Amino acid sequence: MSALGVGIIGCGNISTIYMLNMGKFRGLRLVACADVRAEAAEAQARAHGCEALSIDALLARRDIDIVVNLTTPNAHFSVSHAALTAGKHVFGEKPITVEADDAARLVAEADRRGLKLGCAPDTFLGAGGRTAREIIDSGKVGKILSGTCFLMSHGMEHWHPDPTFFFKPGGGPILDMAPYYLAALVNLLGPVESVQARATAGFAERIVTAAGPMTGKAISVETPTTVMALVRFVSGADIVFTMSWDVWKHGHPPIELYGTEGSLRVPDPNFFGGAVEYTEKGGDWITVESEDRPFGKPNWRSPNWAASMPAKANYRCLGIADLASAVTRGTPHRASGALASHVLEAMHAMLQAGTTGGEVKVHSRIERPAVLGDADATALWAAPTF
Repeated sequence: MSALGVGIIGCGNISTIYMLNMGKFRGLRLVACADVRAEAAEAQARAHGCEALSIDALLARRDIDIVVNLTTPNAHFSVSHAALTAGKHVFGEKPITVEADDAARLVAEADRRGLKLGCAPDTFLGAGGRTAREIIDSGKVGKILSGTCFLMSHGMEHWHPDPTFFFKPGGGPILDMAPYYLAALVNLLGPVESVQARATAGFAERIVTAAGPMTGKAISVETPTTVMALVRFVSGADIVFTMSWDVWKHGHPPIELYGTEGSLRVPDPNFFGGAVEYTEKGGDWITVESEDRPFGKPNWRSPNWAASMPAKANYRCLGIADLASAVTRGTPHRASGALASHVLEAMHAMLQAGTTGGEVKVHSRIERPAVLGDADATALWAAPTF
């Protein structure tokens, strides 16, 4: 398929992996980047061989077909809306917006204009997520009755040079990290029906220890940093769902699902690969590796990780390539705005239930994304090998 021009708005930490990966995918051509901080855009443009523009100039460029919105969450709605208004397809970082009503507005606007709206996470399209989906769909573990889901750490202040926004309204582990886990669960189980929750903030302030201009400074915490929820899916599955930045260490797997015929362990949905494990009734765990499948091979490691940490599969841009293919072929894309909007509504239901108590209904309904087969996945990759 012919390549679509891509412009990136937002040149912070996360933009580097997108720019590094962009040229490895078929159908994508990085044209330009922009940021409210001109120096940040210029630095990324020099490093990755594209033009640095103002935001308005980028939106006006006729050779840019897709805008990738990597701004901070409180700017997601305004930037994505401006891009849609300019006639561009949009793929944004999670969460799609801060407010659920704004996400629904973006979905409606894209539909009205005949444009594609997509949003991270696209990690469920990786080899680990696809393998777990195949096991669910094959019936090997039967109907999923219940499960657990955990993301627990001690926040971002030890690695991010300015983690302030993580601890302010619009941040917190639910809006920042829950999209990975909820998108993975919706891909496996279908839409969320309702939630119950408790929400707290374990520490009144955070001291930044990461190197940079914020080192040693205190950040006051203004959003819940631990949310413990019970999530009911339309399918009838009940999932214990805990997201916390108040935990120093734990031993829980990211996602375990318990079915009528066995159990399933799903790898870390923050990445694209990982081994999937399942049992046949009460038998031993059976391991299914995903490294040899498209978008499963470990290819990246964070500069902040200890030397003992293994590399991970990090193929961010996969969802953008799938969106570009869908534009060319006139087919639905998988990491869609509708999926992200449903996930955001579920996250706000958790925050509401954590504050007011009781059960909060999730009103939107979506279909599970279409399965991405290995052949179609490989067709999105332009590099010689994975």
